[in-house]
Amino acid sequence: MHELSIAGSIVEIVSDYAQEHGALQVTAVTLRLGQLSCVHQEALEFSFDLITKDTLLEGAVLKFIDVPVAVFCPSCQQQVELPGIQKFACPVCGTATADVRQGRELEIETIEITEGGPSSQVSASAARETS
Repeated sequence: MHELSIAGSIVEIVSDYAQEHGALQVTAVTLRLGQLSCVHQEALEFSFDLITKDTLLEGAVLKFIDVPVAVFCPSCQQQVELPGIQKFACPVCGTATADVRQGRELEIETIEITEGGPSSQVSASAARETS
């Protein structure tokens, strides 16, 4: 269950960020999760809940943005989104391709924190991959 170590990395990154910004609490973390990331969402949520106990993230909600797989088609000369992950071929012309351009992501997209005042959403524009 590698999701436990991934959850630990997420908590470490978010905790560091929250402490640097004087957060009282982290209320939510949004992740970009690619279909090819090999991360089981429910296992990650379970691990996140375990690891966040007695931290600034305790009670925080883990949200997900699903990232579909996209490949570059050498025939069409464009990036195309695949309808599924069973066949790596351009859905337009049928050309097989292994040039994956999107879908492996595991990135922190946003961190919502409570500062001294009302809750605010902070964009993690310098998000680091956790895998």
